[in-house]
Amino acid sequence: MTAAAQNGLGGWRTPLVVIVAGCLISALGFGVRSTFGLFLEPVTVARGWDVETFALAMATHNLFWGFGVFVAGTLADRWGAPRVIYFGAAAYALGVWGMTEAESSLMLHLFGGIVTGIGVAFTAFSLAMAAMAKVVGPEKRSLILGLGTAAGSFGQVVFTPMGQAFIDMFGWSDALLLLAATAMLVLPLAFFLPSDASAKGDASNELTMGQALQEALNHRGYVLLTVGFFVCGFHVAFIAVHFPKYIQELGLDATVGAYALSLVGLLNIAGSFLSGMAGQRWSKKVSLSTIYFLRAIAIAALMLAPKTELTIYLFAGAMGVLWLSTVPLTTGLVAQVFGVRYLASLFGIVFMSHQLGSFLGIWLGGYLFDLYGTYDAVWWAGVGLGVLAAVIHLPIDERPVQRPAMAAP
Repeated sequence: MTAAAQNGLGGWRTPLVVIVAGCLISALGFGVRSTFGLFLEPVTVARGWDVETFALAMATHNLFWGFGVFVAGTLADRWGAPRVIYFGAAAYALGVWGMTEAESSLMLHLFGGIVTGIGVAFTAFSLAMAAMAKVVGPEKRSLILGLGTAAGSFGQVVFTPMGQAFIDMFGWSDALLLLAATAMLVLPLAFFLPSDASAKGDASNELTMGQALQEALNHRGYVLLTVGFFVCGFHVAFIAVHFPKYIQELGLDATVGAYALSLVGLLNIAGSFLSGMAGQRWSKKVSLSTIYFLRAIAIAALMLAPKTELTIYLFAGAMGVLWLSTVPLTTGLVAQVFGVRYLASLFGIVFMSHQLGSFLGIWLGGYLFDLYGTYDAVWWAGVGLGVLAAVIHLPIDERPVQRPAMAAP
């Protein structure tokens, strides 16, 4: 029997086709949203808003992204990923277009926050990665999840300098229109993903959605993983939105911020592959703990080092390796413990915590900057949270859950 048949695929929707389509969806979806931090300065200047106004819109975006991913994951686990992503691509494009028309803070929060957040949630790389995980065996799963994460980083590498170039050449409004059109490219790619939500040969197929959720929420390791992922969201969202502004406040050119974010994405390609390989070979929880501790060290080093272009690029490179390297390990740990039938839903809950951290990191960054004129307090909070996350992951039980009643037949 072919690999495609074993995994419930038919005809031309082979595992290779699914993986390529999933990687492209991840690259486009993550790439477009990775540019939003570049618009903080031009949009606030053009509209006469303060930093907190834009930051709150982006924080709302991350909040709706987080809650939306669980809803999207639940629908994808029931009806398959393509239908969910079709809707998401349209909402994504509508939200980005609406940001160009927003002349009041309320409209910015509606389009840039709520609509775009829902669009990103319903085209999320987690949906594509869950589809990819279901068409390969457990022996390749962690590596494939690393590949999907690396694809998202590649999108950041391409789109961050591209977004800055669009702003420089066409102005921020037309740049957003171009990004809205790009988001629509996700729609046809969803057609290549399998519509069958189940995974052949997986014991979790025997569970209902309610049983799967109850099983996970009663598992201490799942709760710890969910709490720890909050810290990941705090780190990456704060940096993605506020790092360009932070760099300009240091007196450096705006292009340094764009190149720094691009460098983060470039190095995260390697980081995602390495974390996928580490998760395939070694303990996922120990790997996660190590990543969070190294993040704390990198942020502390940035705070203590002289603020030069070299320092910025060294920090961006270090954070790039650690950036989304948590994702394949976190997703892989959920799949390892609970199976892949409800992976999109279970990871959606974990990701909801990530986005609560994102909301806090983005909003707190804008609020404290407007209050004190500096981001230092948020950076040091990131150090403390990194150490906390490193400790939280160590007690997680990585063994697959036992389902005796299902194993007997």
